[in-house]
Formats: sequence, C-alpha cells, structure tokens
Amino acid sequence: MTTAESASPSPSSPSAAPGDFDLGALLADRGAERYELHSRYLNPQLPRMLHTIGFDKVYERAEGAHFFDAEGHDYLDMLAGFGVMGLGRHHPVVRKALHDVLDLGLADLTRFDCQPLPGLLAEKLLAHSPHLDRVFFGNSGTEAVETALKFARYATGRPRVLYCEHAFHGLTTGSLSVNGESGFRDGFAPLLPDTAVPLGDLDALARELRKGDVAALIVEPIQGKGVHEAPPGYLRAAQELLHRHKALLIADEVQTGLGRTGDFYAYQHEEGVEPDLVCVAKALSGGYVPVGATLGRDWIFKKVYSSMDRVLVHSASFGSNAQAMAAGLAVLTVMEDEQVVAHARVVGERLKGRLAALTERYELLADVRGRGLMIGIEFGRPTSLKLRSRWAMLQAARKGLFAQMVVVPLLQRHRILTQVSGDHLEVIKLIPPLVVTDQDVDRFVEAFTDVMDDAHTGGGLMWDFGRTLIKQAVAHR
Repeated sequence: MTTAESASPSPSSPSAAPGDFDLGALLADRGAERYELHSRYLNPQLPRMLHTIGFDKVYERAEGAHFFDAEGHDYLDMLAGFGVMGLGRHHPVVRKALHDVLDLGLADLTRFDCQPLPGLLAEKLLAHSPHLDRVFFGNSGTEAVETALKFARYATGRPRVLYCEHAFHGLTTGSLSVNGESGFRDGFAPLLPDTAVPLGDLDALARELRKGDVAALIVEPIQGKGVHEAPPGYLRAAQELLHRHKALLIADEVQTGLGRTGDFYAYQHEEGVEPDLVCVAKALSGGYVPVGATLGRDWIFKKVYSSMDRVLVHSASFGSNAQAMAAGLAVLTVMEDEQVVAHARVVGERLKGRLAALTERYELLADVRGRGLMIGIEFGRPTSLKLRSRWAMLQAARKGLFAQMVVVPLLQRHRILTQVSGDHLEVIKLIPPLVVTDQDVDRFVEAFTDVMDDAHTGGGLMWDFGRTLIKQAVAHR
C-alpha cells in the first residue's frame, strides 16, 4: 500500500465524501405514498382503520405538543405517541445531545468494554428510586417487563407470576403472559404460568400466594386501559403480603413513570411502597431512540449474574447503545432543569378539575379520573329518553362506539388527537406531552365542551357518524 493510499479516508470516515442517499429528497419524492406503502408492505389493517374513522391525516412536522399539516394548521397532541413523547416532539436539548453523540464518533457497542454513558444514566435513574441499586437497559417497555419477569422467576426459583385483570404490560410472549386483555392473548397460547387477580383484591392475592409457587406480582399503579388507579393502601399491603411469602413486587411504570402522574413514579403516591423491580421506557427515549430500563435490588441482579460464566445470561444487542443513553440523560436533565414533574402535576390537576366540573352539565359524561397528565374520561348511560335510545343502539352494535364518536370530531373539527382507552371501553384517555400549557388545556376543554354539546342535542353530524359506526360494527360481526 502506498503512502497516499494509506492516508486516504475510508468510506465510513467523517472526512469521506457523502454518498448519494438524500433522505429529504426521498421523502419529497415518495412521501405521498405513505398510506399505500403501509397497505402493501406493513400492517394492512392500520391504513384501513385510519381511512374508516377519518384519521388518515398527513402531518408534515411537529414541535412540542403540536403537529402541523402541509397547510400549516396545528393539531394539539393529547396522545404523546402512547406516552413516548413526554417532553413533546423535538426538544432542543435532546436533539443537541443526539447530534453531539453522533459527532463524537464513540466506539459504541464493542460488547467487550464499559462505556461511561450507561453507568451515568443508571446513576441518574436510580437517584429517583434510592432503594434500588442496579439497572438493565433494553430497547422497549415490553423488553423491560420481560427482564423483570425473568429476573423475578430466577431470583425466587418459582415459576408463576400474578398480574391484575385488564393489565397491559406488553405484547411479546413473556409480557403477553401477564396481559389482562383476552383480545391480545387469543391465539398465542401456550404462555408462561400466570394467574390474574382483580386490581385491589388483597384476598385474591393472598389465596394465590398461599400456593407457594408465586415469583411476583406485576402491577401498573394506574392501569393504562381505562385509567384505573390501584385503591389507596393496596400497593403497600400487597408488597407486605408478597414479601411475607418470599415473592416480589414489580411496578410497571412504562407509561406512568417519569412524571406522567405528577410524581417521578406513580408508586410514589403511596408512602412506604418500594418495589423490588421497576420497569420504565417510553418517555425516557425523548421520542427519538428506543430505550427501556429495568431497575432492581442488588441481590436480585447478583443472583442472576452470579458468576463470570453467567455474565451474558441476559443481554440485548442494542441495549445501552450510546444514542439511547444520550437521549435518556438529556431527558432526565430537562426534567430536572425545567421542573417537568411539578408542571405535569399542576397542569394535570387543572385539566382534570375543569373536566370533572362538566359531569354535572352532561348526562353522558359519567366520570373523570386519573392523576397528573394521565386522565380518563368515561361516558355512561344517559337519563333522558331520546339520548338513552341512541345510546342503547350504539351499545347493542359494539361497546366503545360512543367514545369513538367523541374522538373523531375532536380531530376533524378541532384538530385535537386523542384515543379511546381500550377495546370495548367508553373511555377516552388523555396522556399529552408533559409540556402542555394552560392554553392547551383551555383549547381542549373548549373543544370537548363543543363536542359534548353536539352529542346532547340528539342530532347533527356526530350522530350521523354514529350510525356509520353502527353499520360497520354489525358488518364485521
């Protein structure tokens, strides 16, 4: 090799000439094919569903708690990517951290060294749960749950994991074993040994623990499906029962964690609760790089990783990658510097209070519940004869259609994105970015009031759409 050849840059070196790939040009050329591409190559039911309910929008860009279409119209995001966008979209601190970590050209994922970023992120995370000692980094919420299930079963030497009815926890095979929704589980058996117990039922928990084969109970302090909170005192009492029977408490904070409910973790609303394992993900990513984390007690980790022979007994190919760790560090720094948790608590209380006040005004509005910026709006059977007959028609066709009737005009008329909280539920779940403002709250409440006014007139476009939903529901039986 000549001196000139040895000095020439490699194709991947920073000084090499850029290739022909132009992402912006590709999107400009083929971005309009987005729904066709999904129909042809991905989940064909997604574009079909979006077309059916009129959610087939084309969003061009996003910032904070808002999307923007090609005409520059803004849409208020009350969904946050199912909770991923805790800091909203494209927070400048997180963006800068990712630019920085790419520009540093780190020797990442060598597999046989110890990079500083994972340790620094673990240290920062554990500061919010001082009773926990170690962290495993994966790539998603379901992977964080899988890790907790494996560690609990190995550490206790027991096979069975308890979960609460209507829980979610994830969709991979292990986490599906503790998923309380039959619609997700059907057709995927056999799963891990498991048993469902009602949320808040200590007697049911005690009965299962007496059988002596329970490794752990996994629980969402506030269930995402329906936004149901564990009753006061339940988590602490469950923890005491579990420990008495040498079983573990796993807190699934994948959606409720990192400030969502007005405390850093939702289990912290109840004094004395110290889970043995805690699962986090979603908002830790900053909305950019998938990251999940399982926090646990020292003795659990030392039992799993008990010798050098077991050093890789549980690992993840992309776990602890530099981009994910940088995003997580930036997210936690922003949360501290901008007092995001306190903001979520104050704004959430204001939003919940204003919505709860409407239950006296609207007979179709049954309940408003939740904590912080995780709020459930439940609809129920009205009292007036005219509305009762319309409600009965919807319920006979398919439970959950009225909630969908509210979600659609919120987007179509008011450019506000929300979601129905679960299949066959008359509940809308609000999980906006934690950076929503008082102005955003005003906008949502005004829009929701307009939609509910329309619903209570007993006519109009909203009920016309309801008839369309009834026809579709009956056709797909």
